Amino acid sequence: MSINFDLHDLQAFVAVAEFKSFRKAAEFVNISQPAFSRRIEKLEQSLGVKLIDRNTRNMELTNVGRDFSRKARHILDNLDEALLSIEEVGGARMGQVTIACVPSAVYYFLPQVLRQYHASYPRIKIKVHDASANQVLSVVASGEADFGVNFIGDDEPGIDFQTILEERFVAACKKDHPLAKKKVATWEELKKYDFMTVSKSSGNRMLLDMALAGTSAKPEIVYEAQHVTTLLGLVEAGMGIAAVPALAMPSKDHAVLASVPLINPVVSRRIGLIKRKGRSFSPAAERLYELLLGFDKNIKA
Repeated sequence: MSINFDLHDLQAFVAVAEFKSFRKAAEFVNISQPAFSRRIEKLEQSLGVKLIDRNTRNMELTNVGRDFSRKARHILDNLDEALLSIEEVGGARMGQVTIACVPSAVYYFLPQVLRQYHASYPRIKIKVHDASANQVLSVVASGEADFGVNFIGDDEPGIDFQTILEERFVAACKKDHPLAKKKVATWEELKKYDFMTVSKSSGNRMLLDMALAGTSAKPEIVYEAQHVTTLLGLVEAGMGIAAVPALAMPSKDHAVLASVPLINPVVSRRIGLIKRKGRSFSPAAERLYELLLGFDKNIKA
């Protein structure tokens, strides 16, 4: 039998086996859908077997296709791993890793890790999908992102959650605000001032509502916004105070804003790496995942 296919054909097949969609797989390998289909047809013709059963609505791997997908993934991963481990070649490796990430994590520590990764693999493109916690969870679950950085997902049956740090919520206020003089503030004290928070569609709001449920400490909401960054802009403008994650706060030497740890109760959230259970990483994605997993500094507000 004459073998007449190349690595690009294998990559196309592994992508469609992963995404279960010709459209998503074609987007992933960055070619048109007709060109992608031709690669799959070429591979099937070269092997002399049918790898995929498909019609206008559905596609699924044949028994041979399922077995071959595991072997093809193993071949590609071993090759990538070998090339990445060779310093002269690893720096020239091309590819793409897609991360979904909540904005506060992007601001705080992701650039440090990406800088380190880019120094080793300057030609591997990193796509950062910065979005709300619910959106991050959704794109990871759908396979649109290799993995995510999030504070929800630890109780999702199809998601693996690995904690990398923990942070608490703080009161954000102006430096000339009475709260700014305190070392800590209670939730009860926040009732004295105009209080702002994110909307009920936010993962942060869900955490706060759960933590304060059944208590008398919940402040009355005067202003509500979609994003934490918007809240901080309103605080800076003197519109009131807000409860935000410590990561979202600017540096301590900020000209206007101050943060005060909140107690009674202390509300915290865990930031972790999320990935779809059973999903195999490319070696390039695995390297970045491991770098982020090693970032285990705890935030002390």
